[in-house]
Amino acid sequence: MKAPLSWLREYAEIPADIDIATISEAFVRAGIEVEDVEAGTEVTGPVVVGEVLERTPEPQKNGKTINWCLVDVGELNPSDESGAPLRGRGIVCGAHNFEVGDKVVVALPGSVLAGGFEISARKTYGHLSDGMICSATELGLPEDGTDGIIVLEGDPAIGEPAMPLLGADEVIFTLEVTPDMPHCLSIRGLARELAQGLGVDFSDPVTEDHDPVDGTVGVVLDDPRSSRFVAVKVTGFDPTRPSPAWLRRRVAAGGMRSISLAVDITNLVMLEIGQPLHGYDGDKLSGPITVRAARPGERLTTLDDQQRTLAETDLVIADDSGAIGLAGVMGGAATELSDSTSTVVIESAHFDPASISRTARSHRLPSEASRRYERGVDPGAAYAAAMRAARLLEGLGGGTIDEAVTVVGEVPQLPSTTLPVGLPDAILGMPVGADRVVESLTGAGIEVQQNGDTLTVTPPSWRPDLRDPYDYVEEVGQKVGLDKIVGTLPPAPGGRGATASQRGRRAVARELAALGLVELLTFPFAAEAELDRLGIPADDQRRRLVRLANPLAETSPYLRSTMLPGLLAAAARNASRGQDDLALFEVGAVFRQRPGAGPAPMPPVDRRPSDAELAAIEAALPEQPRQLGVLLAGNWLPQAWDHPAQPAGWQQAMGIVDAVGRTLGVRLERRQAQQPPFHPGRCAEVLLDGTVIGYAGELHPSVVAEFALPHGTAAVELDLDAVLAAQPGPGRIAPLSGYPVAKEDVAVVVDDQVPAAEVQRALTAGAGNLLESIRLFDIYTGDQVPAGKKSLAYALRFRAPGRTLTDAEAATARDAAVAAAAQACGAVLRS
Repeated sequence: MKAPLSWLREYAEIPADIDIATISEAFVRAGIEVEDVEAGTEVTGPVVVGEVLERTPEPQKNGKTINWCLVDVGELNPSDESGAPLRGRGIVCGAHNFEVGDKVVVALPGSVLAGGFEISARKTYGHLSDGMICSATELGLPEDGTDGIIVLEGDPAIGEPAMPLLGADEVIFTLEVTPDMPHCLSIRGLARELAQGLGVDFSDPVTEDHDPVDGTVGVVLDDPRSSRFVAVKVTGFDPTRPSPAWLRRRVAAGGMRSISLAVDITNLVMLEIGQPLHGYDGDKLSGPITVRAARPGERLTTLDDQQRTLAETDLVIADDSGAIGLAGVMGGAATELSDSTSTVVIESAHFDPASISRTARSHRLPSEASRRYERGVDPGAAYAAAMRAARLLEGLGGGTIDEAVTVVGEVPQLPSTTLPVGLPDAILGMPVGADRVVESLTGAGIEVQQNGDTLTVTPPSWRPDLRDPYDYVEEVGQKVGLDKIVGTLPPAPGGRGATASQRGRRAVARELAALGLVELLTFPFAAEAELDRLGIPADDQRRRLVRLANPLAETSPYLRSTMLPGLLAAAARNASRGQDDLALFEVGAVFRQRPGAGPAPMPPVDRRPSDAELAAIEAALPEQPRQLGVLLAGNWLPQAWDHPAQPAGWQQAMGIVDAVGRTLGVRLERRQAQQPPFHPGRCAEVLLDGTVIGYAGELHPSVVAEFALPHGTAAVELDLDAVLAAQPGPGRIAPLSGYPVAKEDVAVVVDDQVPAAEVQRALTAGAGNLLESIRLFDIYTGDQVPAGKKSLAYALRFRAPGRTLTDAEAATARDAAVAAAAQACGAVLRS
């Protein structure tokens, strides 16, 4: 929203000596962001009013015709060789929209125009051009709809400075108005907020309303989505009259382009009051104006000459001929104002915001009008806006207002609310006082009745957002100044801190960082194509994707069900930039649709949801386990003078699994498995108490090639929540023993298809409670073991909690472990 300061001053008594910074601060305190401030133009030097005395067209060889002009600039006219003043300055001009006798803007030598363009006397087209006749663009002014150079209206004095006459010293604020302040999409609303912020008087341009009455224009409201409709007829309008310069400049300063007198007037009133208007050619209307829902298959040609098929949810303006406009969005071509329009019917109505928003988006027709309607327009301003536009059409276009104005529908009465007068003090945490509370609310247009310690407040028609007592507390805080609230640090209660899960996640992150991995944060959005690239089968649970109702990008409309696509995309991006050696990890949630779950219900926002509603919302939410994703590509150790490069692969992936378990004090087991997108022969499933919680290993060669990553790229994906839930709590870690450990090493021969983890589980089960730790330290295949066999060597460590073990006890435990492995896995003690 663009707001010229001179326009704001018409309704707010802003002091003449106030600086721009103070006004900007007042806007910011009101919750309105100041994006930019345009303070005049960059033009310097003599730019004055001149009168065209002579104009001689001169065709050129290149097909262009220039005008050789003599322009009188008063005392700034040059002199001849004898010192006598000449009649004017000779200037070459390529524009043709002026005549002899017109007053124009002349930039004299020594001036500098917009963009740093310096003006000097120069030889061109066979003449010495002693200045420039200027257009709005050359002066750095907003486009006002005129072509060519500026022709000044009225009778300005020749030679006087021209820039003040053009409003070039205007200060224009570019403001970002949040959706909860739709009344500020108008000069009226902005001036009100600014006046209250600066503590000055405010004059509301909306001072009149009218009860429902039948007028000359028939209006039928046949749909509850329109609650109020005002129609004013202006006859005898002269469509050939141009918009005056002040009107063009004001519309341009408001960020819109000048089109015609009638359209400029409706745009001016919309910018000023916030009420969108639409003008119909009264002679093209047939029958009464009807507001209704579009009929199935109904078609409408809008003002942009596009024929549109309407939906039954669209709200339309119609007459006996059918739809003549999309309500609140765009008018129809059949009743468009034209150069022959002599009867103008002004529409000023109130429509349901949600309906206008839906229609504008479905037809891709955003407009200044729909932008205001979909946020909320003041229904109480409809009559005043219509009459303001009618009076301008009468005064500037020579029309006559038909006194039989049509007003249909009432202004909805917003509900009153009761609140304690001390509630703002209690909620805001600062002393406000009853008088300041009443003053702040009254200044915002709120009707306030005080009865002792209780206030009964009724919002104005333009503030439907004020619904409960806390809305009014927020309003008071904003008016008083939220920056005046003194920050108070609450006392920290004892006995709290990070949860066990938080401590565990931080410990894992520190351990992985210490191992040389880099943590990433990727976007949690996904596409089905990503799962296709990973080779995920159709019946995999990772295909239970959760679709977003309003995705940021239609190419990624789902929430991720696995961590790997984000890590692979990040690795591919790094590899494409020459960074091949990567060790990345990410901790984050994945999302999987619950079987049979439907859409989550939408409870109302004016109360706390019931227990049943909360349960329904919880049941509709997807599963959201937190997972750890790791990706290893390129070299784990770079080449150095004393060793070759060590590539990253499945061994490092398994080591990371062990590091996670070791960090959290949890025993994680591994078992060979096949799981896309991992290599079928180099993948292990990770088990916790017999339950699969993840996978680790080398990625499938086709996946590696798909993402253009180095050969042997490996990955890990674990259910971190499951691991964190299994970490030992306080008191579950045994104290260190003061007694010595008994060391026993065993080597057993098994079939080469028997997993080492299975043998280790059997040894552990057979060794009994005296076993403190077990570690595989060697795998041997060769001449000393039979073909098809392998030798597995384990280091067993035994310790008793309250005494020293004897050699016999340690040997007995060792033999029991070997016997268990022999029974479970066919293991034979290697001699």
